[in-house]
Amino acid sequence: MFGALNRNGLGRGVTEVRILYVADGRSPIARQWMAYFIGRGHQVHLVSTFPCHPLPGLASLHVVPVGLSRFRRSPARKGGLGGAWGLSLRTWLRQWLGPLTLAPAAKALGNLAATLRPDLVHAMRIPFEGMLAARADLAAPRLISVWGNDFTLHARATPLMARETRRALRAAQMLHTDCQRDVRLARQWGYPADRPAFVMPGNGGVDGRIFRAGPFSLQGLSPEERDLLGEIPAQGPAVINPRGLRAYVRNDVFFRAAALACQENQDLTFLCPSMAGDPKVTAMVRGLGIAQRVHLLPPLSRQAMAALFRRAQVMASPSEHDGTPNSMLEAMACGAFPVAGDLESIREWIEDGRNGLLVPPRDPRALAAAMSRALQDQDLRERAAEFNARLIEARADYARCMPQAEAHYEELAG
Repeated sequence: MFGALNRNGLGRGVTEVRILYVADGRSPIARQWMAYFIGRGHQVHLVSTFPCHPLPGLASLHVVPVGLSRFRRSPARKGGLGGAWGLSLRTWLRQWLGPLTLAPAAKALGNLAATLRPDLVHAMRIPFEGMLAARADLAAPRLISVWGNDFTLHARATPLMARETRRALRAAQMLHTDCQRDVRLARQWGYPADRPAFVMPGNGGVDGRIFRAGPFSLQGLSPEERDLLGEIPAQGPAVINPRGLRAYVRNDVFFRAAALACQENQDLTFLCPSMAGDPKVTAMVRGLGIAQRVHLLPPLSRQAMAALFRRAQVMASPSEHDGTPNSMLEAMACGAFPVAGDLESIREWIEDGRNGLLVPPRDPRALAAAMSRALQDQDLRERAAEFNARLIEARADYARCMPQAEAHYEELAG
């Protein structure tokens, strides 16, 4: 069906395929997937569960709220400190009430699909986009992407979430996960054993043109980002926590560990993108006496994130639920040494003591000790950087992964 596609998506031999994404259209991950297939010359439609700005080249954009998404919150209030605080009232309400919003939204999606007549539908994450696609009357085959906490955090949260998770998996003709663990869990939750599943990074892979090792530099950034990052010390030990405000990331543990690590290293700097403006984070940093060491930053462009990864020696990810974090792979590609929560999915990428360190995600002393060890052991960091560069190239290179995704699209649509 795809015809003889060339590498740039232009020129002769391209068969236009109608692809309908059901996704949060604000998500950089979803937009990166769509941009690739737009660039390849296909007809890409988006049904977004949140209001969003249109992506250049989209054939159409429609908004179908689901799972209480019509009641948007500020990104700065997304997850707070993590743990008990981070699992917010809004998350709890979405898990209990969100499934009740599926039926009317599914009718709207079905009506749109009847008009758009896509060749395939790609729902990006199970709650609530995959659930919505499963409920809708669709003639086209469904592909569902599983995100890192779909099974470990959301599926078991309520009886309705469990039921709709199983329904979504039964309705899917193909599955995409970012770790082998989620293929296993999907089978346990009812994804048929005779249907295909493929594993690749959730964002399609690491763009080596942006995320690569090198010196810290502000070249190529916007004036606003240059001013912002120019306030960061250009030298000295630094740790970056790129996970932002998520309910399943233990930022409370991270900041307590930061305070402990500062007792050993008076020059240590902590870089925290997508955390600026959160009152709980600000209060905790001040209460721990580390406000002068911590840079709480707004959301940044990919180019600015790459610069921060190159500035930091260590990347910290104290997560209790995860698949394969895209930010972890990007940090590894830039040479930052990963210190992460000891989870089954993370062990698919990190061998403790070889190319990273794994710690109990609720233990601030263990996290502080691991960050300090990594900062003090330059040989360990250099060996890990070499290993991780080869690992990312082999398993997570965007230029290799997305053509594979295109082949899976062809298989599904054909």
